[in-house]
Amino acid sequence: MSNGDVFLGEVIGTAILILFGAGVVAAVVLNYSKAKDSGWVVIAFGWGFGVLAGAYTAAPLSGGHLNPAVTLGIAIDTGDWDQVPLYIAGQMVGAMLGAVLCWLVYYAQFQANADEEIAQPTLGIFSTAPAIRNPVANLVTEIIATIGLVLPILAFGLTKGLGESGTAVLVVAFLVVGIGLSLGGPTGYAINPARDLGPRIVHALLPIPHKGTSDWSYAWIPVVGPLIGGALAGVIFNAAF
Repeated sequence: MSNGDVFLGEVIGTAILILFGAGVVAAVVLNYSKAKDSGWVVIAFGWGFGVLAGAYTAAPLSGGHLNPAVTLGIAIDTGDWDQVPLYIAGQMVGAMLGAVLCWLVYYAQFQANADEEIAQPTLGIFSTAPAIRNPVANLVTEIIATIGLVLPILAFGLTKGLGESGTAVLVVAFLVVGIGLSLGGPTGYAINPARDLGPRIVHALLPIPHKGTSDWSYAWIPVVGPLIGGALAGVIFNAAF
């Protein structure tokens, strides 16, 4: 894969991922949305479908990593580090672009938030936050959840039929839904540094009425935790398989 294809594929694929993922959260939490209060299951499936759409779109160009933790795990497994910076740069740009697109889709709802007697904080649409703020516990949650993502992805590559049939991405999408349902409660399951950091930067920059804080004191956990988890998954896969 050429450098240009890798970068463009990751930009497009990650933008679609965040557009769908942030979009479903906006749909569920913003007032005057037709999906208001539809719940956690809807959010988990929305993120899974975002992975499905983004990864299938990016796959012909870049393989559809869409996640620095996945890229890191693959690099540790294969020993090929040459294009890792391009993958991560594309993922960050794509994540920021997807967050902007989500804001544009729900622009009227974000603006209506200014007219509410008690305005809703909006960071949760873009990035994650813990249910209970405990840095050690939150970090451990993100590490374990990311191992639960990256290790199966690496193992799926051993099943030739998944790749030949084109269903590998579908299986990964359901894996993400499962992680959301089973492991997402404590921290909101970032499991992807670009998915959290890129939209958090956009949240800080966008002119969203009464948007609240971007919570930079927490922002390192959904970056460091998934990177550690992705690295550990690569090491475990190399040792076990």
